[in-house]
Amino acid sequence: MTEAIHRLIEQYGLVAVFLGCVAEGESAAILGGFFAHQHVFVPWQALLAAALGAFGGDTFFFILGRSFADHKFVIRLRARPGFSHAYRLVTSHPNIFVLSNRYIYGLRLVGGIAAGLSGIAAARFVILNAISSVVWAALFCTVGYVFGLGAERIVGQALARHERLLIALAIGLVVAILGWLASHFLAKRELRKGS
Repeated sequence: MTEAIHRLIEQYGLVAVFLGCVAEGESAAILGGFFAHQHVFVPWQALLAAALGAFGGDTFFFILGRSFADHKFVIRLRARPGFSHAYRLVTSHPNIFVLSNRYIYGLRLVGGIAAGLSGIAAARFVILNAISSVVWAALFCTVGYVFGLGAERIVGQALARHERLLIALAIGLVVAILGWLASHFLAKRELRKGS
């Protein structure tokens, strides 16, 4: 079973890293870095997949906000907690917002919509988004790579395939839980501010 899962990761893992990074994808980028350390992926390919996914996701939501502001999906995203805060930030500090939005868990999707609805020029957004995507991907892939190094030191020099999968699952689970807790905390804080 683990052999089949490992083959799937080898074949489709970079696609999964790309797709995972399209949305709130810290865990996908971290896992990409982890598997790069384990020589399942080539490190630059994991970094490229994470950066392109992050860039594509934010650009997609920017285009949604810019071109489809009245669509029911965009309206629903605008009603999410954090949107009004994101919109205020992007209108007052557009450069800083675009460069830092992806680091604020829970605001990334609504941040792209808010940027699209703001007056920021599309070319400016694309350039800042590209810079931010590369830095973000390098940071989180490096975190995953370091996790791989630490796991190797704890478990042993050559991690077996099943150990890689269990460690990757644990990393993904911890990051997902921490992200959920952070977004839950931010949503509650935004609701308290609104009342």
